[in-house]
Amino acid sequence: MRLTDREIHIIKQKTAECFGAEAAVLLFGSRVDDGARGGDIDLYIELPAHADKVFARSMRLYGTLQIRLGLQRIDIVTHVAGQALASIHREARATGVRL
Repeated sequence: MRLTDREIHIIKQKTAECFGAEAAVLLFGSRVDDGARGGDIDLYIELPAHADKVFARSMRLYGTLQIRLGLQRIDIVTHVAGQALASIHREARATGVRL
């Protein structure tokens, strides 16, 4: 996984602040591959069924991570428990690493 301990800590902390302690965050995509170079930070966030204001919370998390991690490409994919899974959700679950 190509994230520093500091980056992992910030992502976990800020995800919990924006979405609550029940949110699970996984890193997926090229940053999971230690042999790759570059690439954006792809985050998959699994939320409980009672989650609300998901888009607004995602934008808040995005802005906070840009400030704390420095300007870089970050993609945030969310899934609320009980909703249908899209192909991106299945891919993130299959290949992602829980932070």
